[in-house]
Amino acid sequence: MKRVWGVALSLVLCVACVQTQPRRSKKRKGKKATAVSVASADPKEAVQAPTAPLPSYVKHPGNTGNAYLDRFVDLWNDIHAPGNGYFSPEGVPYHSIESLIVEAPDHGHETTSEAYSYWIWLEAAYGRVTGDWSPLAQSWKSMETYIIPTKDDQPTAGSYNYTHPAVFAPELDDPRQYPSPMDNAATPGWDPLSKELLATYGDPYIYGMHWLLDVDNFYGFGRRSDGVSKPSYINTFQRGMQESVWETIPQPSWESFRWGGPAGYLDLFVKQDGGYAPQWKYTNAPDADARAVQALYWAKVWADERGGSDVVNGLTKKGAKMGDYLRYAFFDKYFKEIGCTSPTCPAAKDRESAHYLISWYYAWGGSLSKSGGWSWRIGSSTSHQGYQNPFAAYVLSQVDEFKPASKTAVGDWTLSLDRQLEVLRWLQSSEGAIAGGVTNSWMGRYAQPPAGTPTFYNLAYVEKPVWEDPPSNQWFGFQVWGLERSAALYWLTGDNRAKIILDKWIPWALQNTNMLADGGYEIPSTLLWSGQPAANWDKANQNWNASDKKFNDTLHVKVLDHSQDVGITATFARTLIYYGAKAGRHDVSRVGQELLDRMWKKYRTGKGVASPEVRGDYKRFNDAVYVPGRYEGEMPNGDVIDNNSTFLSLRSKYRQDPDWAKVQAYLGGGPAPEFHYHRFWAQADIALSNATFAWLYPQGIPKGKANPPGKGKARPAPKSKARASR
Repeated sequence: MKRVWGVALSLVLCVACVQTQPRRSKKRKGKKATAVSVASADPKEAVQAPTAPLPSYVKHPGNTGNAYLDRFVDLWNDIHAPGNGYFSPEGVPYHSIESLIVEAPDHGHETTSEAYSYWIWLEAAYGRVTGDWSPLAQSWKSMETYIIPTKDDQPTAGSYNYTHPAVFAPELDDPRQYPSPMDNAATPGWDPLSKELLATYGDPYIYGMHWLLDVDNFYGFGRRSDGVSKPSYINTFQRGMQESVWETIPQPSWESFRWGGPAGYLDLFVKQDGGYAPQWKYTNAPDADARAVQALYWAKVWADERGGSDVVNGLTKKGAKMGDYLRYAFFDKYFKEIGCTSPTCPAAKDRESAHYLISWYYAWGGSLSKSGGWSWRIGSSTSHQGYQNPFAAYVLSQVDEFKPASKTAVGDWTLSLDRQLEVLRWLQSSEGAIAGGVTNSWMGRYAQPPAGTPTFYNLAYVEKPVWEDPPSNQWFGFQVWGLERSAALYWLTGDNRAKIILDKWIPWALQNTNMLADGGYEIPSTLLWSGQPAANWDKANQNWNASDKKFNDTLHVKVLDHSQDVGITATFARTLIYYGAKAGRHDVSRVGQELLDRMWKKYRTGKGVASPEVRGDYKRFNDAVYVPGRYEGEMPNGDVIDNNSTFLSLRSKYRQDPDWAKVQAYLGGGPAPEFHYHRFWAQADIALSNATFAWLYPQGIPKGKANPPGKGKARPAPKSKARASR
């Protein structure tokens, strides 16, 4: 089975997130030069990092009177029980209980902004069950403490010049073409948000999550390069669309030149003849911030149902603030005009660079030194359909308590709501699934798209947005992540545009879902795409005609295989339940209910819910990692970085993992290892889906004839397949 996630994921591709200035370096004895370090003179002396309250845990007795709500409570207890290993000693949620896991994060005891957003949503639901909002407050406080960079983590943010946001560096086709040359002749546009945000909040610091933390300091960078404190900000993906996770080089977000080569890790990614400067740099995954806003909306609704909560009201204001900064995801990477097809295309001002979609990232950084300090910010030119969140756009534009304080924010989010629904419709295939995405920078360097490429408001259609190894549009998870938000919007508001999209998507998804004779199930996993949207789309040329049978009849999808992915099954079930409850399609809701029931019965473990995963991709532990021949450096533990490096040689500590023997046996010729992974986001999503069913159908689904999913055929249970998730 082909990999669906994790083999390659340029989750936060941040080429050119690097500014430079001349520096002086010292030499040390031996072959390798070491750079000036701004770390503590005593590596054992940790920086004075803030701390957050640990997650509180008093076991909830359950017995709510509803079996599905009891499941929510059971999983909440599992996640919070100290012995189960979902949280670090600092109270930070791990990506997974298991440390040996390679997908978007390359180690299980890293964490992501995604995990934080699901934690916030989980605690919002817990508040509805119990009336106790303190766990929600603790989750948000932990987020502010550890994964939203503090002002000390953004020391020169005040040096930012909105008329020159960043220096252009092209994205290249293959990691072997890096480092990428910086080009000062390609003029960026003006950043239209920074002055407004500064005036609104009185400081220059970005209020958004960085996407990746090394929770246990596995790599040894520490916070602000002290080498010991944890968690620490790190990054991995940096080198274009073909860079898989197996080809990445972990690097610190606080680049002091203490490790790596003479210029730290910078000259692996960006070529600069004038030298390199110590710097900080962070990247935001916008779908996670949007999910956090979505979660706080439900917290506000549920708290108000109980008479209101000052705690939730305070968090609501912070969610609105996060949504204010989240608008950086609306803008082209270098603030170029929309429709740009050359690095020298005109620099944009105001909203000329806005596409109003939730793009793949935004990023920011600056110098460590405040003497002659500088700072930069970028948006992203490419938007993936799976990142769109029209529900969050509705909340930030239509719900008074969540309207951001900046004067143009509500207007931006209002337009974004329309634009997101439009792009989902435009990308909808003949069968019903949603295709890849759009870009304003073809090939990541403002190239001219091939003749005949259809456009969406002058953005070019791209089948595999952001990364290609494996294709970014093949994972069914991106279908349900995006459509769950549209289904929630439809349930809440009755928006007919969301209904039109779902009316076509739901039958396709059900036709490819099977209930197995052994009590299991199959949901789609790997998708194969062909063709492209049939026509351009803009204000003058739209098609919301649900009866148009020829709409996008040139764009097609096939389901290549199936899986039992528990996290995606939960999101899929919730999508069906929202839609069925609003549309009166109880047959659809019954499929969602049955998926939850079968998953719970078949895959319940002592620590959560987990299906078996055979990881054939783990043969890639020995994959070569490209390092330019001129480069020689070291990881903090002494692992050598040179042109003989492999994924494992840069992560030799993996050999100490309790599960390593299974992988080693596989690399030695044995069978592919099998794991039962407990990902934080998946456990939270399963809990939330069961709770959602309980709340939408408190008395159960009304009786009536149910239409079977797909062809309604029972199938024999398949053998366990390899699979990776986010």
